[in-house]
Amino acid sequence: MEKKLTDTFGRSHNYLRISLTDNCNFRCFYCMPEEDYDFTPASRLMQAGEIESIARLFVEQGVDKIRLTGGEPLVRKDAGDILLSLSRLPVNLTLTTNGSRIHEYIGLLKEAGIRSLNISLDTLNRDKFLLVTRRDQFFRVYDNIQLLLQEGFHVKVNMVVMKDMNENEINEFVEWTRRQPVHVRFIEFMPFSGNRWTSNKVVTWQEILQEVGTQYDILPLENDPHDTAKKYMVPGHAGTFAVISTMSANFCGSCNRIRLTADGKLKNCLFSQEETDLLNPFRNGEDILPLINASIKAKKKEHGGQFTEDFEKIHAETIHNRSMITIGG
Repeated sequence: MEKKLTDTFGRSHNYLRISLTDNCNFRCFYCMPEEDYDFTPASRLMQAGEIESIARLFVEQGVDKIRLTGGEPLVRKDAGDILLSLSRLPVNLTLTTNGSRIHEYIGLLKEAGIRSLNISLDTLNRDKFLLVTRRDQFFRVYDNIQLLLQEGFHVKVNMVVMKDMNENEINEFVEWTRRQPVHVRFIEFMPFSGNRWTSNKVVTWQEILQEVGTQYDILPLENDPHDTAKKYMVPGHAGTFAVISTMSANFCGSCNRIRLTADGKLKNCLFSQEETDLLNPFRNGEDILPLINASIKAKKKEHGGQFTEDFEKIHAETIHNRSMITIGG
């Protein structure tokens, strides 16, 4: 297939992440700035038919993987309809969720052909889960992960590692991979609007590996050229673990991802300040393909042009971006 969505650095973009909503039933502090949050009115969100039509245009330009995100995508009332409509496109369709509503959607996920999901879970401790999410839903999430495993899904567990919060649980998560085929992904804490980021809260890729190495032998695994995660396993374990080293060792040079926010803005990078409105021109009957191509061509070399790999010099107040919940991860 011709590589159409290519930027000025030669990176081809075949992976589209679509946020269905900026709403969520959790209130994780690193994602949502405040408990009381003004969510985007439904009229300003992409509607189900608009999502399908815009997604189809991206597929025509070479996108072959779509990930649905939020907020929490499954709190949207028509999430099931959207899943089924996108499942008819020739793409690898997947989902990132907090896991709280999986039991309601397990049949529909199978119908849509989704076989791999990312579940956000930052702790294996119920009290700490309540502290992070401000919701007492740990056992619901954990039980739903077990349900997915029982039903044969490929389950990735995303853990944002933060000093003085959950870094002491790293090896508990690795131990989980011994017992079950879960694929844990440790994510370096990243700066977004309102999430109280400071560089001294970041647990780096090397620090994570050092911690795992205190208890386990580590075997590196082969990575796909576009992988954001550096993958490893402990010999004899049923699952694997990986590190997403956004802050300490970025993977911008091989980035193939673009993001569409729930209100129809195209972001060519997770950290880009610039956004391209696709929804309103689409509603006005305009050809949005030139807008898409212009956005791709404007993509910066790394981190949206906002910072370099020397993350210890970053001051959160100088980062101009949305909060994580309004981007979609």
